Amino acid sequence: MGDTDEQKQRHRRLTAWRGSAKVLARPSADHTLAERLAALAADAGTVHDLDEWTDTYGNGVVAELERRTADLLDMEAAAFFPTGTMAQQVALRCWAGRTGDPVVALHPLSHPEVHERGALTAVGGLRTVHPTTEPRLPTAEEVRDLPEPFGTLMLELPLRDAGFTLPTWEELTAVVAAARDRDAVVHLDGARLWECGPHLGRTLPEIAALADSVYVSFYKSLDGLSGAVLAGPATLVEQARTWRHRYGGQVFQQYPAALSALLGLERELPRLPSYVEHAKLVAGALAEGFAGSGVPWFRVHPEPPHTHQFQMWLPYGTEVLDEASVRQAEETGVTLFRRWFPAAGGPPGVSFTEVTVAAPGLEWTADDVREAVAGFVERLV
Repeated sequence: MGDTDEQKQRHRRLTAWRGSAKVLARPSADHTLAERLAALAADAGTVHDLDEWTDTYGNGVVAELERRTADLLDMEAAAFFPTGTMAQQVALRCWAGRTGDPVVALHPLSHPEVHERGALTAVGGLRTVHPTTEPRLPTAEEVRDLPEPFGTLMLELPLRDAGFTLPTWEELTAVVAAARDRDAVVHLDGARLWECGPHLGRTLPEIAALADSVYVSFYKSLDGLSGAVLAGPATLVEQARTWRHRYGGQVFQQYPAALSALLGLERELPRLPSYVEHAKLVAGALAEGFAGSGVPWFRVHPEPPHTHQFQMWLPYGTEVLDEASVRQAEETGVTLFRRWFPAAGGPPGVSFTEVTVAAPGLEWTADDVREAVAGFVERLV
């Protein structure tokens, strides 16, 4: 399929999703530029004084966001980055310099390994090792028994590409202790840390306190425009600011992203526990709907979900599933699923999608979900 055809398909999908009256989540891609800008202009004054001078190089609202995030995580300091990829690369590079060890232990499904084109090695000169290849975070035993020394253990909470999975609190503390026993520092890839509290049964400061540094994102769960923060000891954050400049992250004006992040902290963060709880209802109803639908096989993973996001697996190709999804949205105004992806390393004809339950999804009952499943399956043939 050429670029023109793909653009047409994307426009078709966005039009169908935007026109749906019933959705489980309403990500920013469903809005026009005008709508996003108008909403930010209308609401930003509730979280920051807009009569202040325009923020340049982070001396205004960006600095306020850094202070607010450091307080939320109970960390000494925080630095704003234009992307989480940059924030995390800088963090791991700084720790390598401080420990004298360029080896990072992390999961092979973690973001730097799957989504950053080998940047840790190509840009940072670091090397990675994998305590486990199982689709979950490593256990304490796996970290303790890893035959190669490492300076930093990076833990992605939740592990997105394994189904947004989390360990138990006891498992997490044991893993951290195992890393400490090996004189390694611990860094949390907390792009989605904000919604981990319900499953772990702990507050954000308690979770962050396990680590030497934490990265958090503002657009994945908080509906911000972009941006991330690296939080940790003041000396590390100061060093990270230097590397941020070297990496080209000292952006002249980032106040729109910072304002949207403050709005996310104010509005979305308090609601995330309700999304996590309702995702369990949605996942259960999906399983019930597909169990009675006649499809040859399905899987909801994990069941119940650990956060407000989880995976849905079906034994069909992505084109069939994408077409059924968009047709359901176009014909009924109900968007149950969005994009489908082939199973990496799996057999042909097995696909998965990521399901997110946010504010619009709170309106769905179990009956709504089961009815939507029936409508979706009708369009598979």
